Amino acid sequence: MTDVLIDHQKFSTQRYGGISRYFVSLIDGIRNSSDVSYKLGVLHSQNHYLQKERILLNNSALGKLISTKETASYWLNEQYCRQLLNRQDFDVFHPTYYSPYFIKGLRKPLVVTVHDMTHEQLPEYFWAHDPLTYQKRMNIERADAIIAISNTTRNDLVNLLHVDPAKVHVIHHGIDNNASLKSQPISNLPSHYLLYVGDRGGYKNFYLFLRAFKRLQHRYPDLHVILTGGGYLGIADQEFIHRLGLHDRVRHFNSTDDELTYLYQNALCFVYPSLYEGFGLPILEAFRANCPVVLSDTSCFREVAADSAAYFSPKDIDDLETTLDSMITDTERRKSLIKSGADRLKQFPLSSSVQRTLDLYKSL
Repeated sequence: MTDVLIDHQKFSTQRYGGISRYFVSLIDGIRNSSDVSYKLGVLHSQNHYLQKERILLNNSALGKLISTKETASYWLNEQYCRQLLNRQDFDVFHPTYYSPYFIKGLRKPLVVTVHDMTHEQLPEYFWAHDPLTYQKRMNIERADAIIAISNTTRNDLVNLLHVDPAKVHVIHHGIDNNASLKSQPISNLPSHYLLYVGDRGGYKNFYLFLRAFKRLQHRYPDLHVILTGGGYLGIADQEFIHRLGLHDRVRHFNSTDDELTYLYQNALCFVYPSLYEGFGLPILEAFRANCPVVLSDTSCFREVAADSAAYFSPKDIDDLETTLDSMITDTERRKSLIKSGADRLKQFPLSSSVQRTLDLYKSL
């Protein structure tokens, strides 16, 4: 039996989020495995995906007090992880993010998942004092095995950090296409809209997308943009939308997973204009919900979507405008992309992603 210790980091900081959902998928896979077990270094968490997990302090009076102080939850969970690390009664350690608190004392094999190399590829978009790149490098140099979630990420690891290619294992993200798809309607939703999902800052290229939509708005007076995720619109976002005169055409929803499915299902298309991603899980979510997809033409997005999406040159507003215009008017093209996306989705089963990770644990 291979026993894996999974730490607290993303479960202490995320209520919803792709990384914590990724690790819960691994935990679910371990539960169904006969030769891998796990320990979770979490005493308290408000993470949505841990609902099946028995979290010791969540329902206690202390847990309710901790819920009001996020830093207290993080500190408590890290102390618990340090205790588990000191006991050494596990076989493999898989941290959920890059804090190097364990580096000096760890005497067991380390698996690190690298979700992207955005900070390394596009440093101009990030705060110069952000410790993330340093912390990530510490993890990568100590790791016995590295999971890269795409070939694009693997190539960046090798080319930018000179990582030994033999240490890097490409395990794509997956999605459970066999589970029933739950959809929750949203009231007062416009009939015709383009969907944007997730963060909006910097390299996400959100502002180019809105500028392209600005050019289209007069041709399609009933067309809207729906935003979801990425937190509430900040003041800078609101002011940008106001300057473009789009305040009555752009709406933001903080949607649940079921509501997000509904947004995909009813959108004219999902637009993902990012300059760089490590994988792009929303592409698979859109495919699963029968939503046509518009992507910036990057190596990672080509790796995931292949010919099942419409592409535009990442910094070319004219190309983006033309691509969006075609998606709005060409019903047959949308139908073709929906069919192609459903076929492409079969290449990314969640069960394969989980099993390959468990096999990697056992190999160590």
